[in-house]
Amino acid sequence: MILADAKSKMQSSVESTQRAFNTIRTGRANASLLDKVLVDYYGSPTPLKSLANISTPDASTILIQPYERNTLNIVEKAISLSDVGLTPSNDGSVIRLNIPPLTSDRRKEFVKMASKYAEEGRVAIRNIRRDAIDAIRKQEKASEISKDESKDQQDSLQKLTNEYTAKIDSLLAEKEKDISTV
Repeated sequence: MILADAKSKMQSSVESTQRAFNTIRTGRANASLLDKVLVDYYGSPTPLKSLANISTPDASTILIQPYERNTLNIVEKAISLSDVGLTPSNDGSVIRLNIPPLTSDRRKEFVKMASKYAEEGRVAIRNIRRDAIDAIRKQEKASEISKDESKDQQDSLQKLTNEYTAKIDSLLAEKEKDISTV
């Protein structure tokens, strides 16, 4: 029970890290850059993808077409105020975001950001491991499981931890490669 719970939490941490990586620009247009953009729609923060069709017609452009024409200006304002770092251009019916090529300094900055996200993911996994080990030790102390079972579960938990940190490391290597290639 404890191992299954830890495994699902670790998987969630890996998925969360992947979502964080998706928000980092790589020099190519990617609709997931706008995942964290919230639009103030009738007084409530609404995800941009709920209000507009987002597409990438080519490698350097993101096209945003709001479902309702009257939301065009608030969508444009939300993108401008977000930390995406792109300037929207509005032609009256759609919003275009041109993705400029990354400079070498900017690439280094994004690699550092990706490393930071990866480390946060690894820390989350290690915290899950720590909590699970505490729970196993409590079971052992309460004589619910034997010392051998406790040791076996802790060993399994360490293998699980190594497996999920390796997944984050491979996601990081993939993201760094994406950022570094033109």
